[in-house]
Amino acid sequence: MSNPISLAQVYTGWPDYQQHLITAITPLTPEQLGLQVTPHLRSIMVLAAHIISARVWWFHFVMLEGPTDLKPLVEWDDEGAPTRTATELVHGLNATWGVIQAGIARWTLADLDQIFHRPGSGSARTYTRAWVIWHVLEHDLHHGGELSLALGMHGLPAIDL
Repeated sequence: MSNPISLAQVYTGWPDYQQHLITAITPLTPEQLGLQVTPHLRSIMVLAAHIISARVWWFHFVMLEGPTDLKPLVEWDDEGAPTRTATELVHGLNATWGVIQAGIARWTLADLDQIFHRPGSGSARTYTRAWVIWHVLEHDLHHGGELSLALGMHGLPAIDL
C-alpha cells in the first residue's frame, strides 16, 4: 500500500517563498520600507504588513488557529496603523508562518473539507479549509509580487525566485 500524499508535499514551495520574503525584507531601512511604486499604491512596509494581516485574519479569526498574541497583527495594515520596522515585519511573517506550517503539518486531506464561517456573517459566508489555504497562498504570492516589483523599481534586491 502506498503512503498517502501529505499537505506538506502539496505546498512544498511555500516555505521557500516565505524565506524569500524574509530575505528581501530583513535588510531594509525605514526609508526603504516607505518606498512605493506610485504614491497611490501601498508602500513596501504596508504590503508586508498586509500579507501578515491576511494570514492572521484567515488562520486565526476564521479557522481559529494559532495563539491569541497574533490577534493585534490583524490591524497592521489598517489605515493609520503605526509604521513597522523590518525586524517587526520579519517577526510577524515568522509568527504567522509558524501557524501556517503547523497546520499544514497536522491536517490531513480529509481536513481540507472542514467548513468555516466568516466571523460576523452568521452562516452566510462559508469557506472550506482548502479554500482558505489556497486563498492565503495566492494572496501571499500576489502581494509578494507587488513588494518585489517595488523593491526592484527602486534598485533594491527583489524576491529571488
